[in-house]
Amino acid sequence: MTDSFPFPPRFLSANWVVGPAILLVGLAVALLPLTWAVLLVLGGIVLVATLIRPQVGLLLLVPAVPFGAVRQVRVGGMNVGVTEVLVALVLAAWLMGMVARRKVRIAWPPLTLPLLFFWGVILLSSLGAVSLRASLKEIIKWSETLALYVMAFNLTTTGRLRRAVVFVMLGTGALAALHGIYQFLFQVGPEEFVLFGRFMRAYGTFEQPNPYAGYLGLTLPLALGFLVASVVQLAAGRRRDSAAKTRGAHEVGVWGWLLWAVGCGGPMLLALVMSWSRGAWLGLAAAVGVMLLAVVVRSGRGAVLIAVLVLLAAYLLFAGGISLIPPAIVQRFGDFTPYLGLADVRGVEVTDANFAVLERMAHWQSALAMWTDHPWLGVGIGNYEAVYGDYALPLWPHALGHAHNYYLNVAAEAGLLGLGAYLLLWGAALLLAWRAARRASGWEWGLALGVLGVLVHLSVHSIFDNLYVHSMYLHLAILLGMLPRRLP
Repeated sequence: MTDSFPFPPRFLSANWVVGPAILLVGLAVALLPLTWAVLLVLGGIVLVATLIRPQVGLLLLVPAVPFGAVRQVRVGGMNVGVTEVLVALVLAAWLMGMVARRKVRIAWPPLTLPLLFFWGVILLSSLGAVSLRASLKEIIKWSETLALYVMAFNLTTTGRLRRAVVFVMLGTGALAALHGIYQFLFQVGPEEFVLFGRFMRAYGTFEQPNPYAGYLGLTLPLALGFLVASVVQLAAGRRRDSAAKTRGAHEVGVWGWLLWAVGCGGPMLLALVMSWSRGAWLGLAAAVGVMLLAVVVRSGRGAVLIAVLVLLAAYLLFAGGISLIPPAIVQRFGDFTPYLGLADVRGVEVTDANFAVLERMAHWQSALAMWTDHPWLGVGIGNYEAVYGDYALPLWPHALGHAHNYYLNVAAEAGLLGLGAYLLLWGAALLLAWRAARRASGWEWGLALGVLGVLVHLSVHSIFDNLYVHSMYLHLAILLGMLPRRLP
């Protein structure tokens, strides 16, 4: 008796699923508008590639941070874009891959416990929140950060993938910078961003110059780290007594990273200046200073070199070094300095010149008032804007979404416990990066030095803004997950 089925049952069952799926995709491509058809095809390719290789999704997340918010949809009161979809997809692909191989083994990176502790504190603070939706948004954000940090640590175990991520990250930063340079030169943007009547503050896809400058500040130190590491490796390579063929191959790779760092870092530096963000400028200056300190201390002649650098800086400053800085930039900082010792902005006359400074300081004052009334767990994570009306100063009734100082913001929303947990997390991250910058070697030294600069920039810039927006926390999670782990 012959089998009544021409194909094995397993094949037939698969075709009942695959066949209609192919038919539906074909109909969609034929009937949908061209834009949607292209998106459907590309989305299908990304879906399949990520399910097979989660590393592909991790690489795609890098450009999704600055460009993924271009198209978003509203779901449950929250914006969902390409970045959020990719995070969910790559995490699911990574976990399903381990289950399919029956090898569910997760290596827990060094910052897991501090991140979990901070996450637990903000979860606890949400119990007293006025808006649970706003709290949920922040809890999801930090949950994504923790999950992506752990995943990046586990996926980027090979130097090849870490190099690919850094390569794409620098290239993406350069593309974002070119976008901002175009806006600056051709006055593409809203009227309130106009500078000197003929330029425009660069803001990229971030809608505002400050978060755009923050993204550049979280990427540019990587280029500086690889620039320094490449120059040091080239100098050491020429002194090393090795075979000419081996030395030549090594130098080609180092020169490649040097040129890529310069080619990507140059536009990013220019665009950061064009953003006209004081916080980003100060953050970059601090990042460069600490990176230079790490290089000096690593050299073994730290005390002497530090003393020379301090004396040189003091000489340049008192010998008229400030006169070498463009007057517009000096004035940009001069607008802020008269108000540094001001404890209460009420009663201060508001003018066009001081409006931006006083507005920010008014929000700082409101955050302090929230913290004073709710000292231990704050008003609830994510609830600064929700309760701002109760703490707004007379001339500043409109909330800006956050306190424009992340330390005050987290203190207002999660109290002393939240601020302490965040400082513990951040201190551990800085210590980890400093240790890596001191002890890593070769290519990984450039990575460690760059991540150290990124963390320092964020530490300083956070005094003037909140950079945990526009998915930049995912950018940070990937970088922390790639920190060198095998140190001598």
